[in-house]
Amino acid sequence: MQHTVIFQPDGCRGTCEDQTNLLAVARQYGVALESPCGGTQACGKCAVKIESFSDKGGNDQNHFAEACEQEKKLLAPEDLQQGYRLACCTEVRTDLVAYIPEQSRRTAQVILEDGRATEHSLHPSVRLVFLELDKPTLEDSRDDQRRISDALRVAGFEADPSLDYKVLQHLPKTIRAGKWKITIGLYQEKEIVFVAPGRVERAYGVAIDIGTTTIAGFLGDLATGAIVTQNSLTNSQIQYGDDVISRISCCMLEDDGLEKLHKTILADINSLIARMTVSAGIDARDVVDVVLVFNTVMHHIFLGITPDALGRSPFVSATRRALDIKARDLGIDINCGCYVHCLPIEAGFVGADNVAVLLAANACESEKIQLLIDIGTNGEINIGSRDRMLAASCATGPAFEGAQIKHGMRAAEGAIERVTIDPVSKEAEIQVIGDQKTEGTDALVRPKGICGSGIIDVAAELYKAGLVLPDGRFDKSVECARLRADANGKYEYVLAWAQETMTGQDIVITQKDIRAIQLAKSALYAGIKILMRRLGVEKIEGVVLAGAFGSYINVESALVIGMFPDCALEDVVVIGNAAGEGAKRALFDTRLREEAKRIAGFVEFVETAAKNDFSTHFADAMFFPHRNDRFPHIQHLLDAIPSPQNSAKKEVLPSNP
Repeated sequence: MQHTVIFQPDGCRGTCEDQTNLLAVARQYGVALESPCGGTQACGKCAVKIESFSDKGGNDQNHFAEACEQEKKLLAPEDLQQGYRLACCTEVRTDLVAYIPEQSRRTAQVILEDGRATEHSLHPSVRLVFLELDKPTLEDSRDDQRRISDALRVAGFEADPSLDYKVLQHLPKTIRAGKWKITIGLYQEKEIVFVAPGRVERAYGVAIDIGTTTIAGFLGDLATGAIVTQNSLTNSQIQYGDDVISRISCCMLEDDGLEKLHKTILADINSLIARMTVSAGIDARDVVDVVLVFNTVMHHIFLGITPDALGRSPFVSATRRALDIKARDLGIDINCGCYVHCLPIEAGFVGADNVAVLLAANACESEKIQLLIDIGTNGEINIGSRDRMLAASCATGPAFEGAQIKHGMRAAEGAIERVTIDPVSKEAEIQVIGDQKTEGTDALVRPKGICGSGIIDVAAELYKAGLVLPDGRFDKSVECARLRADANGKYEYVLAWAQETMTGQDIVITQKDIRAIQLAKSALYAGIKILMRRLGVEKIEGVVLAGAFGSYINVESALVIGMFPDCALEDVVVIGNAAGEGAKRALFDTRLREEAKRIAGFVEFVETAAKNDFSTHFADAMFFPHRNDRFPHIQHLLDAIPSPQNSAKKEVLPSNP
């Protein structure tokens, strides 16, 4: 039996078989419904309101009358009474209308494309060579390929390059269309990957940073090293979960999971390339080289390699080597004879994107001991210098990107991105993404949630204002209209009142949210401490923050909560999308691809969570900013925290709320 499902307010309509999961129906028809946990019934973000039913000869409404235990745990009682259910917990057993409230709608994310601008050295993998061939005669019956080889020797090329099969198929027609004048694309002096009639002046390459959540692309002129245009989009795989573990689970638990995720990311990449080539006014066949960087899970899924082994200890990848694969074999829509280069993987969850970051930052050439952090959905930390470099993976993303926060959301319009709290009045001031007055109107964008940079701010501001104790508990003795207990007696702080928000609900930070922030920052800090001990250093001489999250956070707030060890603010450098910058550098200069291989072999991977002292470092880091470590560069801020906090720093290990 088939049922009709209508998703409002967009009016998207589709059909499905009886007992189909409602979240699966939303995915099938491209409905923008949040599901950070990938449908594992863990996050509670896919809430929808079942508004109406069409009874088909039975009391189908009973199928929705009782919420399951997980829904009772994740949804408020009043929401359940009003007909809200989690799409991931709901089976469709009748025609229905599902209304998606504002807080459950997936909106376009702010994507960081730019990295720190650098000059690109030029040594592209594909070189354009213009040739004038001798016409055949009865006395000169050389084949077309031989004529090209001979012309190359006359032009000073020693190698006799091979010829791509697809190029060979069209070679006679191409040469004669150009009246024996052609331009060839010579790949690394060893293979002819395209032949065009006449003289071709320009060839283009594309560098793409494929993140778990976002994808950024850059179209470059291989003759000049200039970036012609750039574009970005949200990784469409987020409908199957926000993090790499959700993607691995999808591949392992669903028969067609890998195929589904592979096709999704391939479509995104082709869409991104099409956008950029159209914007630049060129044909996709003018693109003759592509460089890709990604984390290990994205690498495997894109290449159609099952990531199952990455989902269980000891987290071994199928390959760590750099790869050069024909674009046509991957299904990428560029000049079909050309190659796609994938930078090498370091180990486990430290992928090619981390190699690209180190390449862009020249971190392996530094004389100083630097800490380099790329905090995304999957984060990497690196500590070292040109003498030795250590790296580790750290799963901090879910909390810092909002997935584990009650009103958390991505960095999209309506997200609170900055927070300040007056230490005296305890009142909050917020800054919302998109909240800018437009010409001729005073209309403002109202908040509907809080994103990563705002989450860091609010934790630091609550601590600085004396509303949160060093162990992360709300100080219940503080008198403040915004600090209150919920129906279950759990304390929360109101960032924005219902009448001020887009959703018509108070936006709050709960005790559970504070704990999630502590857990995330403690995992990061503990990993850093283990790498420092392994390297034999007591302090770091500089911090480099890469990635979108690192670019938008308030560095002072990050130090106040203890995301990383103490460092002078002037020694903290933000370099933007360094993974994308590294990909661009490798696109324009193949010598840097060799350097990337060296880096991948030079960096020592450390599985920090497996170390015996991880739990000790983790527990110490649960305190704001830390139980034992000192932070002299922000001590003036800590000294200004209102009492009774300064006189009541309890050495009590934070417990789960």
